[in-house]
Amino acid sequence: MPFTHRVDVRYLEADQQGVVFNMWYLAYLDDAMTALLAHGGLSYPELMAQGWDVQLVHTELDWVGPLRWGERGEVDVALGRVGTTSFTLQFAVRVGDRPVCTAETVYVAVETEGWTKVAVPDVLLAALGPIDPLR
Repeated sequence: MPFTHRVDVRYLEADQQGVVFNMWYLAYLDDAMTALLAHGGLSYPELMAQGWDVQLVHTELDWVGPLRWGERGEVDVALGRVGTTSFTLQFAVRVGDRPVCTAETVYVAVETEGWTKVAVPDVLLAALGPIDPLR
């Protein structure tokens, strides 16, 4: 089962068309990623205190419908792939059963002193959960 993070769309996130402006989706995905880690037992401050962080290296989004001001969006997130130094999360944003967008983000693991790429730490892998692609 994917992890679901809820987002209440605020007025400031809607554009003149009355829908969420595209840049906000990256924030929603980032919030969902940190919520997934916390759900897996690893808060983001705890990850950083252990000397690790992640950096986004690639995101792809495909919109299929609107998300409007005042609606509650649900962001399903699941681990799609794990490499040596990177991992990929898959996202599906929806309002109830109505799809809004899908996305895939590749993150690379780094150490916080020097910000160099490292193998994905075991503590991070444990918090991400099993590989269980959405698509």
